[in-house]
Amino acid sequence: MARIWFYMIAIGIIGSMVFNNLGELNKVILTEASKGVEFAISLAGVMALWMGIMNIAKDAGLIEKIGQKLNPIMTRLFPSIPKGHKAMSYMVMNIALNMVGAGNGATAFGLKAMEELQTLNPKKDTATNDMIMFLVINISSIQLIPFTMLKIRMDLGSQNPSQIIVTTLFATTVSTIIAIITCKLLQSKRRLR
Repeated sequence: MARIWFYMIAIGIIGSMVFNNLGELNKVILTEASKGVEFAISLAGVMALWMGIMNIAKDAGLIEKIGQKLNPIMTRLFPSIPKGHKAMSYMVMNIALNMVGAGNGATAFGLKAMEELQTLNPKKDTATNDMIMFLVINISSIQLIPFTMLKIRMDLGSQNPSQIIVTTLFATTVSTIIAIITCKLLQSKRRLR
């Protein structure tokens, strides 16, 4: 990955020198870098809010209750995870944060879930079906409230930033269902071999 970034930067600089746009390149680097920092700081507040809410929910036992409600679905999606295992609560927290659009905040719980799933893995150098399924759900992720996109749309002056909520919910629900079905089909095909 580092090589790819290096080549992209080198090609950009060389291209700017060849086409005599080095001044424009410097201007873009300075303005876009500061915009990136501003955006990261503005998102930090949203992420801190949701991480705090999720930690309070975890301490209050709400995550455990949500996990119990989701248990029939989660046990079908992740059949080899023992009941009450830590991985399941981390996965529920990750999925919940992703659903409210706090994907950056969900990352920490996703990493913890993968660590816990690795403790159940008999082949440490190969991902289990449960690990793959969790990754698929994490990537496709149903978005109830896409906070990050709403923030971007507000920052760019959208008249109605929340206009995308219904279409985003529909698109991410369909993508998640298709991802889960595809993953299950591939897992059953692998078992048959």
